[in-house]
Amino acid sequence: MLTYKNVEVMNLHNAMRGARNPLNSWARSDSSFDDNGDYILGENDLSLAVRLRKAGSDHRKFLRQVFVSVDITAPMYWWKEYDTYKVGTVANSTSTMHKIASAPFEISQFSADKMDEETLAVMNGVIDALESLRLRYLETKDKQYWYDMIQLLPSSYNQMRTCTMNYENLIGIYYARRAHKLDEWHVFCDFIRSLPYADELIISEE
Repeated sequence: MLTYKNVEVMNLHNAMRGARNPLNSWARSDSSFDDNGDYILGENDLSLAVRLRKAGSDHRKFLRQVFVSVDITAPMYWWKEYDTYKVGTVANSTSTMHKIASAPFEISQFSADKMDEETLAVMNGVIDALESLRLRYLETKDKQYWYDMIQLLPSSYNQMRTCTMNYENLIGIYYARRAHKLDEWHVFCDFIRSLPYADELIISEE
């Protein structure tokens, strides 16, 4: 399971101004903000952006200046793969270490949507054990119970992170992960496709 919210795309107008710096072609810029505050690329600017996108990473440096912020909730097994993308990305997460005992353990905190009935029964047993450890930890403050929770916690445990990245990062992620066996990556690629001008600037199929 993967969900996302609070999506914001920033700095497209500055990035496009910078894309015109090499040829001093600012006078040809035809983009503007609409009544909702969204930056709408004009025909000239969109044509330039698409040409630079297709010319390769050396020519599309402006995409590194188009920033995306988003809150993503996903299981730890997905975050382990996402964490391979370190360059140009930043994430602040909810703290498992500090907050693991702050709320009762429930199945809704885990990505168990693909489990069959037999596996789900095992999972519920693990959750019951975690909840028992949590209550004993709260009662005694014995660090052993805290360690037991941390080390027993399944990788299907969901964590929320506020992530920032840029359109250049998303090109790499999209083409590396769009055919991945994890459904979470397909949801993330759907998120990428939903961004402004994603078809032209990120996907841009040759």
